[in-house]
Amino acid sequence: MGSGQWVTLSYRLFDSMGEPLEEVARSVSYLHGGYGGILPKLEAALEGKAVNGTASLYLEPVDAFGDYDADKVVMLPIERLPAQTEPGMTFEGLPGEAPDGHVYTVTDIAQGQAILDGNHPLAGIGVRFDLQVTAIRAATDDEIAQEKRESEA
Repeated sequence: MGSGQWVTLSYRLFDSMGEPLEEVARSVSYLHGGYGGILPKLEAALEGKAVNGTASLYLEPVDAFGDYDADKVVMLPIERLPAQTEPGMTFEGLPGEAPDGHVYTVTDIAQGQAILDGNHPLAGIGVRFDLQVTAIRAATDDEIAQEKRESEA
């Protein structure tokens, strides 16, 4: 495979002890060529692979989902959240504030306060990806232009 091709992958995630982080494999499609559809080190490991090609690589947090940042954990009065808010719900940005590019997960609600965490759920964790290419197809010029616009935004 090379730049300008849609690649579909099946992947599994494991922690640094080799324990699976999810029960089953997931699938993702992305435009190969540096458009930001997958992590850069994963894309580099897949360069030149064909259908059924595989790769397995371990990524430190900096190359995967980032280091855990305590400053992304925020306490808010529950009055700022919708009435039916419960742990596990997510918000794009903090409710009542301008979007900041983070997705916040409600981790706890107690004593009139909600704790929202803007870290990726796997932040601070080294992970191993086991990848298999399941399909490859050429992208159209329109698809490439669209991905380029989205990656520059």
